[in-house]
Amino acid sequence: MSSRQTLMSNSAGLVKRIGSQKTVQDYRNRESIFAQGDVADAVFYIEHGNVKLTVVSQSGKKAAIAILRRGDFFGEGCLAKDTVRMSSAAALHPSTIFRVKRGTFARLVRQDAAFSNLLVAYLVSRVRRIEEDYVDQVLNPSEKRLARTLWSLTMDRAGAPRDHPLKVSQSTLAEMIGTTRSRVSFFMNRFRKLGLIEYNGSVQALPALHTYLLAGHGLR
Repeated sequence: MSSRQTLMSNSAGLVKRIGSQKTVQDYRNRESIFAQGDVADAVFYIEHGNVKLTVVSQSGKKAAIAILRRGDFFGEGCLAKDTVRMSSAAALHPSTIFRVKRGTFARLVRQDAAFSNLLVAYLVSRVRRIEEDYVDQVLNPSEKRLARTLWSLTMDRAGAPRDHPLKVSQSTLAEMIGTTRSRVSFFMNRFRKLGLIEYNGSVQALPALHTYLLAGHGLR
């Protein structure tokens, strides 16, 4: 089983054990779920849709740090006492989000051994994914970072397309990989001409993009 499949399996197990101890809310596109600096009082789970996480520095510089999809938890930093949100979360498309109060989540961790084991497995998988993203950011040029981001957002680890097409702006992609929108536009057009992606309102990676990533090519 791939790490993404393991992540999804563990998150589904967690949701099952949470049962009815959650509230459900629908969010509009771009509607805020929480803001950086808010009191961290709940964990969230994406039942449907996408969520963008962003951070703003003291100097006002903004960066998109992740786009989360169906089956992802977020906001689990609230399990540390007296914490505030280190990032902002907003729906990227119309989304259905589960909310679990911090106290409820913490009680399940203490009292339900199976829940605790699933949570640890889920967090280990998340850390692995974050480490991969960090290595990519440090070592690879911007065009390869974009290619890897498009692949991870639109394809699972088995190389199969995700359930729903992804609509994401070039500005958001630029924030995620640390470059300009014009550079993203240039690379997206090149990827499309080379048959690496389909791009028409929504974006979908094609198998050739994976070959490009494995070969380590760069565009000039």
